[in-house]
Amino acid sequence: MAVLFVFYIIKDDSSKWQVALGGILVSALPLLLLRLKNNPFNIPQILGYFILLFCTTYLGSIALFYLHHKWWDSTLHLYKGAYVGIIAITLFKVMVPSQVRENVSRWVLFLFVLSLGSSASVLWEIYEFLGDLTFTHTMQRGGNTDTMYDLLFGLLGGLLIALYSLVRKQQV
Repeated sequence: MAVLFVFYIIKDDSSKWQVALGGILVSALPLLLLRLKNNPFNIPQILGYFILLFCTTYLGSIALFYLHHKWWDSTLHLYKGAYVGIIAITLFKVMVPSQVRENVSRWVLFLFVLSLGSSASVLWEIYEFLGDLTFTHTMQRGGNTDTMYDLLFGLLGGLLIALYSLVRKQQV
């Protein structure tokens, strides 16, 4: 993203250098987490975050996948809902002590994972709406239909991981 930032500044392509700058900023989060002594996130989770960033910022916005592939947006919302659901399971394991965790109902874990996965979609749609109000006017090209599909696919991704957590908690 840093290379793309410089490249698009030189080309004077303001929309793409801004996306690259945003990519640099959001890429810093997992790099900062790696500096923590007790980083709760494993390498596959961090790589999953970078995959999400690469697919949204570079492929989606800079390489114009959002414009050329109608399925791209919904697929990323499905991935994001599932990814945040996986992060929710990690947060549950880190924040709830093991002796308490054993007595927590599997349905509480299910609802926690589902709510975080779907909340991520809601927050993303608010971000898109505010972005269209202030900067781009291109994030929600499909209007309400786009928003509803995005929310449904984000919910589906979170639901898949919530169902997984329900089955895993029952077996443990």
